[in-house]
Amino acid sequence: MMNTKIKIFMLVLTLLSLCGIISPAFSAEAADDQFQKGLTLLQDKSFEKKEQGIELISTSGSPKSYAVLSNVLEGNLYFTKSGENFVVAELDGGDARIKDILTDEDLGTVKKRDIKKITINNQLRGTLKAAIAQLDLTSPDKNIRLAAVMALLDNISPESVKPLEKYLKTEKNSDVKEYLHIALALAGLQDSSANKRLEALGTLKGALHPAVKNAVQQLLDKEQDEAVKHKAETILSSIEVTTAWYGKLETIFFGLSMGSVLVLAAIGLAITFGVIGVINMAHGELIMLGAYTTYVIQQLMPNNIGLSVILAIPAAFCVSGLVGIVIEKSVIRFLYGRPLETLLATFGISLVLQQAVRSIFSPLNKSVATPEWMSGSIMINPVLSLTTNRVTIFIFAILVFAGLFLLMKKSSLGLHVRAVSQNRAMAKAMGVRAARVDALTFGLGSGIAGIAGVALSQLTNVGPNLGQAYIVDSFMVVVFGGVGNLWGTMLGGLTLGVANKILEPWSGAVLAKILILVFIILFIQKRPQGLFPQKGRAAE
Repeated sequence: MMNTKIKIFMLVLTLLSLCGIISPAFSAEAADDQFQKGLTLLQDKSFEKKEQGIELISTSGSPKSYAVLSNVLEGNLYFTKSGENFVVAELDGGDARIKDILTDEDLGTVKKRDIKKITINNQLRGTLKAAIAQLDLTSPDKNIRLAAVMALLDNISPESVKPLEKYLKTEKNSDVKEYLHIALALAGLQDSSANKRLEALGTLKGALHPAVKNAVQQLLDKEQDEAVKHKAETILSSIEVTTAWYGKLETIFFGLSMGSVLVLAAIGLAITFGVIGVINMAHGELIMLGAYTTYVIQQLMPNNIGLSVILAIPAAFCVSGLVGIVIEKSVIRFLYGRPLETLLATFGISLVLQQAVRSIFSPLNKSVATPEWMSGSIMINPVLSLTTNRVTIFIFAILVFAGLFLLMKKSSLGLHVRAVSQNRAMAKAMGVRAARVDALTFGLGSGIAGIAGVALSQLTNVGPNLGQAYIVDSFMVVVFGGVGNLWGTMLGGLTLGVANKILEPWSGAVLAKILILVFIILFIQKRPQGLFPQKGRAAE
């Protein structure tokens, strides 16, 4: 902590400068002296002296204050043993490439033993974070200012009140102002006056930042005043209830996210299974081909990750769709009406596709980069944030479903598919080329599986066994929702996803899947045709 003499000196210096008694040049010179004195204190072995140095640097107003403090926090700031230079060092074995922190001059390479690191402890880390946050409060970027105030919440002290009140007067952004009020209220919890603590607790009502909960809990542990204690207990209870409620919302979001992946994986299977009655055990490998298509396109466009993912969607649809058509024309066409043989044949095809991928790409998993616009998270409030990639995939699944639904309802292909699925003999009698419809339907379902692979590549690594993790779940979704029914597949996938995430916290991931499988078995016993059974004379 900066000692009293330094504080009095800085206050007098500021007042004299404001009054015009001393010139701005003299004030700037004094500020520079303060900055240099702070640097000198950083070299001291005493952590207490270093703390004084940090506060001198942070309040000096020097443009180099931020660079110095951030490099100290990151452990990159050293000083030469001669004491002449403070440098940022990049270590390479026994050597170090150094650059002067004040002049940005490259000082070349020296031996590691010729420089000495400025060491810090956990207490100094907290002081550094608070000092850097205060420097960030002057940034023109509102997001930086907001992050700075939020960083201050964990290290707030009564000494922070006056600077924060100064920033509050000039702050225009409502979000930053809200957190400034919270920061001042947290400082108010440390006030010796019970009335001030009560007033601070009133300001913190409804605040959900973890620092607020921690501060209120600490106050409650040591508080003697009954009124303050009662108020603190009320606020703490409210925070816990609200946090638990948002926790449930987060669980539902993760369930919907998982369900959207299941919908993408199962929707193509629902078409092929529902129309031509083929149990396609190679469906997972068609998903895998879509994921590998994404990987290949990214390798061809390493500098355009976002564009490569967008281009991968039609490319994966074409690759998996064409492979599906080849499978239908070369194998499945000769096995219609023989479901057991079809199952065995497609299982063999899945093994062939897996081995082909291993031979081409190696058995090792491949990593697919996530575009910048899909990275990070969307913060709803301090206790609820939604990962951007999962939100994007959920929206993408809805769009794919909507596009397929319109295709099936509004196009001639969709009309023919529905006719063949409801009554194949009658459709053929009306002139519908059932063999062509079968091939296109299988290709369409396979292409959508490829699109599902693009989405999965943004959630997990791409490997030869990628599809195997989703084939069983896909069949469960199709059977639960109703064979061949798109709405049933959508509702079934989202329902099973949410149920899985609700069960996982208390049963574990494996047992949750087993419980869901048991539920589906019992459900099918009661309702064999699923949630939305097919209609038509030949539906059975």
